[in-house]
Amino acid sequence: MRLTVAQAVVRFLARQWSERDGVERRFFGGCVGIFGHGNVAGLGQALATSTEDLPYRLSRNEQAMVHTAAAYARAANRLATLACTTSIGPGATNMITGAAGATINRLPVLLLPGDIFSTRAASPVLQELEDQRSYDISVNDCFKPVSRFWDRINRPEQLPSALLAAMRVLTDPAETGAVTLALPQDVQAEAFDWPDELFARRVWHIPRPRPERAALARAAELIRSAARPIIVAGGGAIYSEATDRLRAFAETCGIPVAETQAGKGALPYGHPLALGAIGATGTTAANTLAREADLVIGVGTRYSDFTTASRTIFAPGAAFLNLNVTGFDAAKLSGLQLVADAREGLCDLLEACAGHRTPAAYRQRAAELTREWDAAVDAAYALEGSPLPQSAVIGAVNAAAGDDGVVVCAAGSMPGDLHKLWRPSGPGSYHVEYGYSCMGYEIAGGLGVKLAAPEREVFVLVGDGSYLMMAQELVTAVADGVKLVVVLVDNSGFASIGRLSESVGAERLGTAYQRRDGGPLPVDLAANAASLGATVLRPESVADLRKALDTARSAGATTVIHVRTDRLADDAPSSEAWWDVPVAQVATTSATYAARETYEANKRSQRPHLTPPG
Repeated sequence: MRLTVAQAVVRFLARQWSERDGVERRFFGGCVGIFGHGNVAGLGQALATSTEDLPYRLSRNEQAMVHTAAAYARAANRLATLACTTSIGPGATNMITGAAGATINRLPVLLLPGDIFSTRAASPVLQELEDQRSYDISVNDCFKPVSRFWDRINRPEQLPSALLAAMRVLTDPAETGAVTLALPQDVQAEAFDWPDELFARRVWHIPRPRPERAALARAAELIRSAARPIIVAGGGAIYSEATDRLRAFAETCGIPVAETQAGKGALPYGHPLALGAIGATGTTAANTLAREADLVIGVGTRYSDFTTASRTIFAPGAAFLNLNVTGFDAAKLSGLQLVADAREGLCDLLEACAGHRTPAAYRQRAAELTREWDAAVDAAYALEGSPLPQSAVIGAVNAAAGDDGVVVCAAGSMPGDLHKLWRPSGPGSYHVEYGYSCMGYEIAGGLGVKLAAPEREVFVLVGDGSYLMMAQELVTAVADGVKLVVVLVDNSGFASIGRLSESVGAERLGTAYQRRDGGPLPVDLAANAASLGATVLRPESVADLRKALDTARSAGATTVIHVRTDRLADDAPSSEAWWDVPVAQVATTSATYAARETYEANKRSQRPHLTPPG
């Protein structure tokens, strides 16, 4: 079959499917992109004339399109994603931040940046980076450290092996992340006679590896010997659709469950063993039991510093048992490694631990601690005031989301408050990007969630700082008729970094949006949202906010709800945990010296966790 390289790419992508548990689905839900001279004559022409099932959507920012693809992949439990195409130069490098986020969060995205001429016939071309060391370097080499697989297609003959390698990585739960195939613009337009087999319908079977028998026996023995075990559920528990098995294992063995940012919703709010969030942004219930635990069972978590409260939250002698599809994550904190799919591993653990159950007094203590935290959340949700308390805003959105809603957030003070306060209805109801905590993810991510799960109501919580970095995907949502409910929380600055800045002696430098003379900026973000095509509501009280949320939920198009909060307020209950941010050893203010003393005291409680389990 004679096609150009770009036409071959489009045809190949449209015929890739994933399968798990007997269910098949298209792996690529479409292609998002922005055209320029590096891809319009190649991929642009191929997409415009293709009859394949690979719909194209125009994005408004290249970084945003990768966030959309990553959010789509997460909402699809990594069983599907979007392809992203850009021109060469700044169009390509704009995707690097999104690529880093996808790889850090273990989410599959395919990046197809245009590249310089392979023939070098007119070098240097527009937007080419000239390197005196080699003619074979372009800005796309910057993708190498943030990609799980990277290749440049300099000849048509190289394309089949590159496409198959890309799919291998994208569909491997242990290897997945951003995949980059750099496509020189002349090669994209070059014709070649391709084997028909390249375009056959290809099904990639997503594996569910079972744990090794000896490791399973060691794990069961460790669980049986523990008096105060705790489970830390991460994103892997949700991506592998293991939440029912997690619930069964927790209930049978009587083990309380705490959740990371990516794992929140693994158990629904109200379950008697659900402790909620853990770590620096955790609940006091989860963190108290974590400090007392003699065994920590990690299920699909990579143990970020927020999860471990910078390695201060777990007892010095605690043992770790890590069930993870990757040996890299399973080996962390000197844990006993149970390398397996989360669902299959939990199923086998349940069988291996049959008859074992923690004492009733331990389970009762977990329930009592959770009730105490619930009371603190109730109080935070019930706050009133002008400007609105952020916790009350979260409470109103939580109520409006109901059982079918999804909250989307990424950066600022809200992810921490959401992790502590949000009451999830179940898996998929909570979508906070906190592996990279990338400002600007929120609206673009909400778009990806809605595209992957159109039946769900998507509520985007975005601060003014993130909004100003990347609001333009509102235009994409409006243009494509994709409905979002965007709650724009405007506190005229950076609340979380402001508080952190103050705590380390930086005196909130650069954390307020104001003129040089200290006066307020004459900026109207609500009017900006309206100019981008969204319907805008401006509630001024909690009661008005609830009405606005009802109105937005029943609307058929994207609505932005603009609310003002106080960046100096900190109305969420404390997690009573720590996060390691160094404080200057030498300063001119007593506040900084006091902060340094506190920092050094907390540093003394950090633990290397080198003790072998068992």
